[in-house]
Amino acid sequence: MTSYTAPTGSDTSLPTLDLQRFYASSSDRRAFVAELRKVLYDHGFFYLTGHGVDPKLIADVVATAKRFFALPLEEKLKIEMVKSPHFRGYNRAGQERTRGEQDWREQLDINTESSPFEIGPDTPAWRRLQGPNQWPEALPELKPLLLAYQAEVTRIGIDILKAIAAAIGQAENVFADIYEPQASQLLKIIRYPGRDVAETDQGVGAHKDGGFVTVLLQDATPGLRVRTEDGVWIDAPPVPGTFVINTGELLELATNGFVRADVHDVVAPPAGVERFSVAFFLGSRPDATIPVIELPEELKRSERGISVDPLNPIFREVGQNQLKSRLRSHPDVARAHYADLLASEQSV
Repeated sequence: MTSYTAPTGSDTSLPTLDLQRFYASSSDRRAFVAELRKVLYDHGFFYLTGHGVDPKLIADVVATAKRFFALPLEEKLKIEMVKSPHFRGYNRAGQERTRGEQDWREQLDINTESSPFEIGPDTPAWRRLQGPNQWPEALPELKPLLLAYQAEVTRIGIDILKAIAAAIGQAENVFADIYEPQASQLLKIIRYPGRDVAETDQGVGAHKDGGFVTVLLQDATPGLRVRTEDGVWIDAPPVPGTFVINTGELLELATNGFVRADVHDVVAPPAGVERFSVAFFLGSRPDATIPVIELPEELKRSERGISVDPLNPIFREVGQNQLKSRLRSHPDVARAHYADLLASEQSV
């Protein structure tokens, strides 16, 4: 690897990277990896092309998500998240919170399809997150469609992790020990109502993502913003045929801050306008502990350490991080199913 110089400034738009270049000629691969390394250090956000996902699958997911949100409220409430101790299901706009403030989006959360973990007196509390998803009876085609899409974006996420490993001077499989045999696969279909419904402009508040990488599909309405290391906000409007990729807290932990999990938010759309998106969060196995990867010396000199936020501590124990995030984001589910933790102040 050649000597590395940390970026000294930020662009005013997100770069676009073509994933096919990572699997192309050696010169294309080297150029791709160098570009990715710069993005990882600067803000961790970029548009991705060359991902290989069938455009029909993408179109079907967006169209069927819109049909789900158009269902009568009573149908959606049959699978309301508060009914699930595993934080799976539907949330009305204003139910989820970021830093204690309401997010004005309605959404359906699914994760890896699984059976509930057998809980005993000494079982870690985060094991209670494992379990089945809730699916709408009124839209049976949604389940196979979202599970097929989840598999595709999982493939993308792992490919990106391999590219990130190469960008930080590691073997491609350096992260495999902490996501195999089963990574966390949180998927959200999301609808942001306009300001005639939303009580503030907070579609979702400023936050960092907690996993490895996020694969975001945007429909047609803008709203996503990214804050760089030097505090500049960059708009990230939809670009047809692309995903927006960003890095999460697990990579910040693993690289001692060389890779940043940067802050981003979504501004609620104008009155009478809806915004739709599909967000996928690839995470580690919940029983993993995130190590510190020994970076090459030319990168190690640019490590910035872990960002410190008293309102959002980051733990190396993945399950503890996941449980912290869900309890804070969904206080109604926490009260319904985790009152024992809230009472004993073990939620953080």
